Amino acid sequence: MKIIGAGLPRTGTSSLKAALDRLGFGPTYHMFELMQNPEHVDRWRPVVNRESADWDRVFAGYDSAVDFPASIYWQELAEAYPEAKVILTVRDPRRWHKSIGSMGPQMPADGELDMAAMMEQMPPRIRSIMELLPQMNGAAQRMLGPDFTMAGSPMEEETAVEIFERHAENVRAALPADRLLVFQASDGWGPLCEFLGVEVPVDEPYPHLNDAATLQRMFATMTETNELVSPFEQSS
Repeated sequence: MKIIGAGLPRTGTSSLKAALDRLGFGPTYHMFELMQNPEHVDRWRPVVNRESADWDRVFAGYDSAVDFPASIYWQELAEAYPEAKVILTVRDPRRWHKSIGSMGPQMPADGELDMAAMMEQMPPRIRSIMELLPQMNGAAQRMLGPDFTMAGSPMEEETAVEIFERHAENVRAALPADRLLVFQASDGWGPLCEFLGVEVPVDEPYPHLNDAATLQRMFATMTETNELVSPFEQSS
């Protein structure tokens, strides 16, 4: 493992994945990789169930990892791969609150969310992935606190801001400065390339992929074709 992303979803992780792949630090694992490869559920199930984690098996074929579910385990990964550098992607926490609320299915007006009915409507090849999400949400709550949620009733803004800022502080406090880069997409290539010790790509802007739009594009393609096509291939 070369690079470990400690940033939460909706903090420019799609852009960072594309950037790391471009700079030669990929393939980079992202939540999209799990969604495209339902067989990876077997890799993650022992991890989210709090059994022993075989990280080499989980990330077989990948050199870096960003976004959930990898960033839930940033500290364990940093210990397992002591030579890997860590990147904490950040953004304005109040804007993050607005974005994170659209990650999962929202509660209807009557307060009841029929997950069984939702599962029946999904293509069979991704049902196993969706079944993993409750355990993944539980793992995220163990890291971020019980008030964090990826689905259901959205978090209150002040709660979300507190969660976001506490997570950032925890990462900063846990790692030496020379191993950690606190980064946002608007910083561009410069700080990232300096941190990684590589040249800035010439005449090539830093990738700016909208995490929400990328996810929507993936699901739109899935609905039309019953296949999960890489959103990074679609945008290239």
